[in-house]
Amino acid sequence: MSHHAMQILLAGVVVLPLIGALAALLPAPPGLKGRNPDQAVLRHGVTVTGVVLAASVALAAGFDHGAPARMQAQTDISWIPALGIRIHLGIDGISLPLLVLTALLTFLCALYSYFKMPAGPSPKAFVALILVLESGTLATFAVLDLMLFFLAFEMVLVPMYFLINRWGGSEGVARSASARGGGRETGGQYAAWKFILYTLLGSVVMLLGLLLIGLKSGTFDMVALATDNGPASQLSHTVQLVAVLAIGIGLAVKAPMWPLHSWLPDAHTAAPTVGSVLLAGVLLKMGTYGFVRIALPIAPDGMHTFAPYLAAFAAVGIVYGSLACLALARRGAKGDLKRLIAYSSVGHMGFVLLGIASMTPTGINGALFANIAHGLITGLLFFLVGALKDRYGTTDLDRLAGRTGAALYGRAPRFGGLLAFAAIASLGLPGLAGFWGEMLAMFGAFKPAAGLSRPAFLTFMALAGLGTLLTAAYLLVVVRRVCMGSKETAEQDALAAAPGEGATAGVTPGPAAATTTATAPTAVKELAPAVPDVAPYEYVAWTPLAALTVLAGLWPAALLGLTDPAVQNLLGGGS
Repeated sequence: MSHHAMQILLAGVVVLPLIGALAALLPAPPGLKGRNPDQAVLRHGVTVTGVVLAASVALAAGFDHGAPARMQAQTDISWIPALGIRIHLGIDGISLPLLVLTALLTFLCALYSYFKMPAGPSPKAFVALILVLESGTLATFAVLDLMLFFLAFEMVLVPMYFLINRWGGSEGVARSASARGGGRETGGQYAAWKFILYTLLGSVVMLLGLLLIGLKSGTFDMVALATDNGPASQLSHTVQLVAVLAIGIGLAVKAPMWPLHSWLPDAHTAAPTVGSVLLAGVLLKMGTYGFVRIALPIAPDGMHTFAPYLAAFAAVGIVYGSLACLALARRGAKGDLKRLIAYSSVGHMGFVLLGIASMTPTGINGALFANIAHGLITGLLFFLVGALKDRYGTTDLDRLAGRTGAALYGRAPRFGGLLAFAAIASLGLPGLAGFWGEMLAMFGAFKPAAGLSRPAFLTFMALAGLGTLLTAAYLLVVVRRVCMGSKETAEQDALAAAPGEGATAGVTPGPAAATTTATAPTAVKELAPAVPDVAPYEYVAWTPLAALTVLAGLWPAALLGLTDPAVQNLLGGGS
């Protein structure tokens, strides 16, 4: 494919969702006609995201796979000459997989929403926000100017805030907000405010670091800054230290790194299903991508100084996230399944940060692989948990275990099988995508870059290894409780609901619950109605993620072949 065609494709991928968002707000969106205006605008969202996905796949097909370290499809136009800010776009082996992942997940979310629109205000606003979110995320992975990166990084905050605030909500988060003095705020409002305050405060600090680099080096161009003997080579050690600290705080909040992660569980628990999928699958990747694209090549000395501290926080985050999930998974803990998967993201992204902190090609390749694997697997998990909530009206683990009785495997075998598959992929089973990234990140920590303390990194590797064992423990507990169920818990729930408390658990009490003489088995039968198995539209939305999880696990070279030359170039200071 010609360079000019690639330029147009990349610019189209970034700009088309914005045009689609504006079109969605028109009185009659130009999408395909539907039975009513709501259906028409949802179909418009599917059409636009589908075109963007097709363009990103064409971009990947036209990409020169023989030179993944070289920036391709570049557009470089002066925008604000007085400040030296340019509209500079381009992709290499590091950003291309993230670009395609974003386009895929957004399309699947739009398709899922067409059949299962989350409860909330106008679908027009919902579709427009999803498209603005897609445009901001794609721009983050495609721009090569520090100021444009910051603008794209911030662009995603507003749509995600409104998605959580207006289309989200959770009883558990509402209780949490009330306990902290949130008063009349709903769970969605509390989580949305927490999300935007954390990320905005982190971004303000990040902006100072980006401005420091640009003003001290005389350019905001990321390609020029990353080259050997380029403008960044003139930055003093002190400037690099301050810049990495400031930029790192902003990126760490988005990653999310322990202890700056506390906005994430509330945001995930309150967000609608598609909001959780995009938050986990795409938005968290922006923070780790920033470390690889900006901090590592532009301020390597500052990054080298802070690498052991980043690795320490990452290792603690891996163990903390796993222990929090284990605590939520145990019986009687009032654990919310969405909250549990959110905490699991803290642990999984800890592996990504550990790989980056090793500052070795092995570790960084592992981090980039784990990024993609987490997007596929956790995206699928949030889809499944959202569907579980639609079927049962709750994501409370105790209630799910009680209501499914002897469980999803028996009532909805395909659904139960998919949930078990996603959980096993998440715990890092060899042969699936989750394994390679975490293993390579630990290999990177086993032999970190020259000048980094090997005993310290061996300790971090050991903590990460412990985290993998804890991850396996809590995910197997979740599979046992939700997929296999617990007859004892089911009977206790039934007896507790027997005289007429079934309604409080979100299930319409039947004749057995109406009398105090009902036997436990009868009540169990009433509390555990038939569960619909996987619907055709769910197959369409979920199968690509499951298939790519298997493909990436069996053929990791497809992704590593793209990232490795780009990473080697990045660490060596490309030309």
